[in-house]
Amino acid sequence: MSKGKMGLIVAGVILLILIVSLYSFFKGTYNNFVRLDETVKTAWAQVENQLQRRYDLIPNLVETVKGYAKQEKDVFVEVTNARAKVGGAGSVPDKISANNELTSALSRLLIVVERYPDLKSNQNFMRLQDELAGTENRIAVERKRYNDAVQSYNIAVKSFPANILAGMFGFAPATLFDAPAAAKTAPQVKF
Repeated sequence: MSKGKMGLIVAGVILLILIVSLYSFFKGTYNNFVRLDETVKTAWAQVENQLQRRYDLIPNLVETVKGYAKQEKDVFVEVTNARAKVGGAGSVPDKISANNELTSALSRLLIVVERYPDLKSNQNFMRLQDELAGTENRIAVERKRYNDAVQSYNIAVKSFPANILAGMFGFAPATLFDAPAAAKTAPQVKF
């Protein structure tokens, strides 16, 4: 075999290996983005399930507390308005913001509850408060799972050289579910 033919065969093999390697990289990276994106969407759906559960419990909680605390109208209006914002939020960042506002309003409602000892012994209220507390715990767990999924996805989208492929196919970083600034200060109960 002549040197020319041998050189062409070697060049062909190298080119074939390069093509197969690039194909494997693109296929693997793209499929990883799809998998991570779906994980983020699934995690967000779980957060929304729990947020909906809380959203559905709030009217019952408010009505029960209203019976005992008629002079606390401002808090009830605030909770109702925050709940309405949650119902009208469209994008993930809007939903996060609206739910953070609702969390803040609910903490103020629970402060009102502390002012009414008879209310705390009411069976309906106790059941609703337990349901809400359980839901808040579920929300916290699902938020963490969502943020973990977003973190993995965002790392993949921003890492070199995969970030080039992510940009080509429109995979953009996802939004984390951050706690509102008000959550950093504990609510104060005053009698």
